[in-house]
Amino acid sequence: MLINAELLLQYQRCKRRTFLDIHGDRTQRDAPNELLAKLQQDKIAHQLSALAQITYHRPDYAYGKWETAEAATLELMQQGVEYIHQGVLLANYSEGYTLLSRPNLLIKQPGQSRFGEWLYVPANIELGKRPKQEYQVTAAFHAKVLGIVQEVAPETASLILRTKEKSYAVDLLKWTPQMQQILEEFIEVLESPDAPEVFISRQKCSLCHWYSHCYVIAQSEKHLSLLPGVTPIRYTQLQALDITTLESLSNTSPTVLENLLGFDSDIAPKLVVQAKSALEKRPFILPYPLPTEDITYTAPIEIYFDIEAQPDLDLDYLLGVLIVNRQTNTEQFHSFLAEKPEDEELIWQQFLDLVWQYPEAPIYHFCVYEFDTVKRLAKLYRTPHSSVRPVLSRFVDVYEQLTQSVALPVESYALKAIARWLGFEWRDKEASGAKCIYWYDQWLQTGDHSLIEMIQRYNEDDCRATLKVKEWFVNFVQNEYKLRLA
Repeated sequence: MLINAELLLQYQRCKRRTFLDIHGDRTQRDAPNELLAKLQQDKIAHQLSALAQITYHRPDYAYGKWETAEAATLELMQQGVEYIHQGVLLANYSEGYTLLSRPNLLIKQPGQSRFGEWLYVPANIELGKRPKQEYQVTAAFHAKVLGIVQEVAPETASLILRTKEKSYAVDLLKWTPQMQQILEEFIEVLESPDAPEVFISRQKCSLCHWYSHCYVIAQSEKHLSLLPGVTPIRYTQLQALDITTLESLSNTSPTVLENLLGFDSDIAPKLVVQAKSALEKRPFILPYPLPTEDITYTAPIEIYFDIEAQPDLDLDYLLGVLIVNRQTNTEQFHSFLAEKPEDEELIWQQFLDLVWQYPEAPIYHFCVYEFDTVKRLAKLYRTPHSSVRPVLSRFVDVYEQLTQSVALPVESYALKAIARWLGFEWRDKEASGAKCIYWYDQWLQTGDHSLIEMIQRYNEDDCRATLKVKEWFVNFVQNEYKLRLA
């Protein structure tokens, strides 16, 4: 069996995925994800940009004809060409397993190898902006196979990232032993008759083609990974204590957990109450909630704020603002849209002009992104502090206040999960932040205005969902405190 770097990379992200990729029923995979397709396009564009800086050779072979491909690669290495793109190297590893390495580049360096007075080092072109562990382990994998083939181990490997300092040197002395351990674990998982236990990690799982398959299993088992706050590290600790169900966790004393790895005296009681909330399907006040004077209130005029961004362009292209005027019993939504990236400064000023029309109104948002973005835009466009500081002082993070005060019977504290639990629905059922990234990219390419309209509807619904959650939260906390005082 062939083991390549992609399998090893995906194994680090999810042990179960690689098992299913090899042994699973492919008909149970999700349809291709639009955002994932965009990321693949972005990665190809990044690779082409990096390769445009050099003159390279590419071995001639058909995909899948790996022995022919390796022969063509070895011929180029024997010639001593400076750069080899998409070379293929093979190395026997153990009985039944062959390592297949396809680094983006093989780079000629001075030294001694089977080819003469030169050797090669591997370089991978990655879409990320930082040298993640999985990238460095993958680089160590390429270096291992290359060392076997050229009969001398390279001293270094490189990552070409999307940063100003594009080339990052991988410490092979550090990462080769770790790669070796991961490789052995990977083979052990592959040889097991059963897939690894399901674990739903929303950030990592959302783009996986096995997500729906695994999610159904997790739901049927009422798996603890569906409980907010249960990370892989915490789950391992709970397993060691045979705490694997909502019932057992809800009946556990927080003092049993608070000294475990990944827990503390704050997390432990919150997680126990979270389990109780999920079990009883109702909200609870947390053991140590925010003081009532720190919890927001209902104001005569309120502003609800949500941003849509295009991370690849470092662009915040839509600033959505919902004005709720309780004095006149009106609601008005404003959509400040940058139809082209250079309009960002314009919509930033439009946003400031609007919120300054209501100098006393609290500005509600969900999570810290909006607060951080206003600071970023102010710095980028050199906005006077006197125009920004008073605005930032009015920001109220609904997410922060809610998660510090209550436990809800939801699988995630994302805005969508909470608002839907309260009965709110987005007008476009499939709309999401990830979809908007794809839609805006398509808008820039095609000029199809229906894409912009879908993004604007989604953004307005996000503002209205924040309003729904904020109103519920304020009412629930007030009622609970009244009951406690009664």
